[in-house]
Amino acid sequence: MSLSEARFHDLVDDAQQEVEDIFDDSDLDVDLENSGGVLTVRFDNGSQLILSRQPALRQLWVAARSGGFHFDYDEEAALWICDTSEEPLGELLERVAREQSGAALEFEALR
Repeated sequence: MSLSEARFHDLVDDAQQEVEDIFDDSDLDVDLENSGGVLTVRFDNGSQLILSRQPALRQLWVAARSGGFHFDYDEEAALWICDTSEEPLGELLERVAREQSGAALEFEALR
C-alpha cells in the first residue's frame, strides 16, 4: 500500500527537520536552506547535500558529492530505505557528511 500524499509530506518534513536539527547542533560551519520542500546543506568547502521530495513517486531524493540516491519509506521498519542499496537514510547521511565535511555526525533517528 502506497503512502497517502499527506503522510508522505509529513514523513519528509520530519526527516528534513531531523537533518536540520543535527546540523544545527553540530560544530560544523554549514548553511542550511529549506525552501519549497528542498533542504540544502552547504558545507564550508563548497560541497552540498540536498534532500528533496518527489511527491509523484513518493520518494525522498538525496544528492551528494558521491551521487544521487532515491529513498522509499518502509512502513514496517519506519525508515527511509535506498531503493538500490537498501541502506537506511541515516547511514547514508552519516557516510556523506563524513565524506564531505570530515565530521562524524550521527543520524540515529533515521537509521
